[in-house]
Amino acid sequence: MFDKVRKSWAGFRTAARTEQSTGKTKRTHNLFEAAAAYVSACAEDDQERIDEAAGWVSPEALSFGVNELACRAVIALARERDESPRTVARTLLGLPMA
Repeated sequence: MFDKVRKSWAGFRTAARTEQSTGKTKRTHNLFEAAAAYVSACAEDDQERIDEAAGWVSPEALSFGVNELACRAVIALARERDESPRTVARTLLGLPMA
């Protein structure tokens, strides 16, 4: 067990030294950054940015982030309009009121 920990730590130290020596650090994006970039690129029909944002995280994580963004947006609009989230969501999608 300790051998695995030692090897993991050694790999981490090597990676950290490599980043320091090259002066380049690879920025990682979280799923919410990816979702925000993806959705805004879709809204602007920018395929290059769509592809870039889609590569930041796994497809599952991106799907979760987009879903979370949609939920938060509908809630914010519902509060702003003093309407129910259901009404706002149906209006945004152009659906008739049920």
